[in-house]
Amino acid sequence: MKKNEQGFALVLSLVLMLAMSLMGGALIVISAGDHRSNNKSDEYQQTFYVAETALIEGEKYVLNKFLGPWNTSNHKRDTSKRALPANQTSVWNGAMTKKNYTTSDSFYFNTSTNCYQSFSEIDKSTLKVVASESWNFGKVLRDSFNTNASNQEKTEAERLQSYYYEFFISRIGAAPFRGYGSSVKKSATDKGNDGMAYRVYGCGIKKDEDRMIVALESTIVLPK
Repeated sequence: MKKNEQGFALVLSLVLMLAMSLMGGALIVISAGDHRSNNKSDEYQQTFYVAETALIEGEKYVLNKFLGPWNTSNHKRDTSKRALPANQTSVWNGAMTKKNYTTSDSFYFNTSTNCYQSFSEIDKSTLKVVASESWNFGKVLRDSFNTNASNQEKTEAERLQSYYYEFFISRIGAAPFRGYGSSVKKSATDKGNDGMAYRVYGCGIKKDEDRMIVALESTIVLPK
């Protein structure tokens, strides 16, 4: 009887060890899944912030053309060159102009026409744009540092080189302008309107095996 009890205890111990091993493995898998999910959530949030930057920079582009280019020598605007920017004459094919990076950069990523393709409602057979630009977000941040930047700041800027922001702008026509807000219709004409409307399309792009893109758009109206 004592031998039987010892044999039963051994089998029970093995069963308990197996159960505990399975539970431990399951917890590891769940924890790893949660970690990946949290990382993706953080990456999406950062990509969204970069997309918002794209909208802001696109709106600034139009405003700088409207107010006149900024002269860094005398810190004044050249109002003689102010204008309401017009669309280019040819239909746009979705290609972006690289502004602060080249194909030879170590962090280079071919964004192709990803931003352009992210707006499915656009009639791409007739779309004309004022401008289209692509910027590396981390490079913008790094170039803004002075010579006293800390190693932590440099490391963060290097990490953010995985993110790009892109925008393209289309002049969509005349619209009412009241100085505090307006509504825009696609069928708007110049008759009876004293404002010009522009639609800004912006994208945040995360360079990764699983490419992440956040696309946003806004409309601004400037006085003629």
